[in-house]
Amino acid sequence: MEALIALGSNIDKEVNLDRARAALAGHPDIDLLAVSPIYVTAAIAADGAPANQPAFYNAAARVATSLDAALLHEALRTIETQLGRVRSADKYAPRPIDLDLAYYGDTVVTLDNKTIPDADALRHAHVAVPLAAVAPAWVHPVTGQTLAAIAQPWAQTEMESLSWTSICAI
Repeated sequence: MEALIALGSNIDKEVNLDRARAALAGHPDIDLLAVSPIYVTAAIAADGAPANQPAFYNAAARVATSLDAALLHEALRTIETQLGRVRSADKYAPRPIDLDLAYYGDTVVTLDNKTIPDADALRHAHVAVPLAAVAPAWVHPVTGQTLAAIAQPWAQTEMESLSWTSICAI
């Protein structure tokens, strides 16, 4: 099954984003097919306003996996823990790494009270744009839109993009 994963970090972001990419690539049940450019985005608060914390580096990965959605979700949480992520009640807190299962094939599934596909992919440029970069023709199973169409409203947004080689030694 192919899946899309949203990656983000705003604590030691160069190191943590690269370590997360390497962990995905090294996982025995995950084949890393593509990674998006890295996008620099302002942190947001619960009300959608800018948050008073460091900017994020956001990216997306397209993977193939033999894991079902629940096991892939669990593998992502394990990688986060290995990279120092401690989850708190504050969904908008700074974090060393965030790995969110955004899409799992064309299925709709609920994991840990969160529906996949990730609703943030329809609401936020920092999720939609990187996902569209790795899978522009991917069709949202509920709306029927391609990821390119979903990201299109943000096409004119000034989001600085970085290459992986500019932040890390590949």
